[in-house]
Amino acid sequence: MPTRFKGSTVGGVIVAIVAAGGIGWLWGTRTAGATTRPIPTVGGKPDFNGIWQANNEAYWDLQAHSARAGMVTQRGVYPYEYAQVAAAPVVALGAAAGVPASIGVVEGDGEIPYKPEAAAMKRENGEHWIDRDPELKCYLPGIPRAMYMPYPFQIVQGGNKIQMAYAFTNASRVIHLDKSAGPPDDTYMGHSVGRWEGDTLVVEVSDFNGKNWFDRAGNFHSDALHLVERFTLLAPNVIRYEVTIQDPKVFTRPWRISMPIYRRMEPNMQLLEYRCVEFAEEFLFGNLRKQPLVKHWEGETMIVDITRKTPPGDKLYEWYRR
Repeated sequence: MPTRFKGSTVGGVIVAIVAAGGIGWLWGTRTAGATTRPIPTVGGKPDFNGIWQANNEAYWDLQAHSARAGMVTQRGVYPYEYAQVAAAPVVALGAAAGVPASIGVVEGDGEIPYKPEAAAMKRENGEHWIDRDPELKCYLPGIPRAMYMPYPFQIVQGGNKIQMAYAFTNASRVIHLDKSAGPPDDTYMGHSVGRWEGDTLVVEVSDFNGKNWFDRAGNFHSDALHLVERFTLLAPNVIRYEVTIQDPKVFTRPWRISMPIYRRMEPNMQLLEYRCVEFAEEFLFGNLRKQPLVKHWEGETMIVDITRKTPPGDKLYEWYRR
């Protein structure tokens, strides 16, 4: 169950935003007396060209959750979940290891409708985040995760194709607006086929290899994942992004997430690469060196010693395939 909020702080902020007309502005509804800028177009369709970025906490966990001490925690002084402390792998990071709270992006009741066995796997994923999250290994992020990671992405819109390039690990995808043969094999990023429904771009994504996660909390899917994305320009610099998620191997029914995505407006903004492959090299292969490079770190108040281990036999290859 996601943690629900108690107290007046969040509620007070929401009330203040509503009172100021902020919700109407955010989602593009017109308030009395307000003027709206015209939506730019390309070939008669909304213009999505530009560099965009989400601004929410879906990257950590799609569901509503309280702030916590870290992605890896352990029991603290008291045996309560809210009293857990950062565990050894992240304790040296202090507050930087923490996870910010979120109201969530899952629509409806906020629950992800896992099958019982899949719900158990999700909990296990969260407990073994360091070993299992594909992001830590710099694997391609998949869709929809690439859309709300804390890195910008660029949309280049053409008549028959729309290209999306992501800063994280140089990921990319092509949305085919014309007829296109399917891929020869399943992939991390899937196969995207789009169409216009009025001024909304609708994209169906399939042919996933099932090795991605949705977030850092361990929410996952199988190779049966099928997505229906909807991109709607609410204002010249705001996209409403909605995704209906269906995976009969993992979930009991389709479910949906939604969020705004914002255009980056800095002068001379450009997409800068975050090629993390070399950053993950020691994490992935350091245990295979005859002489490990990273063994010891010492600060003013803490000493950290690293002991690497290699999973035996086929378990080593299973670790890389996760």
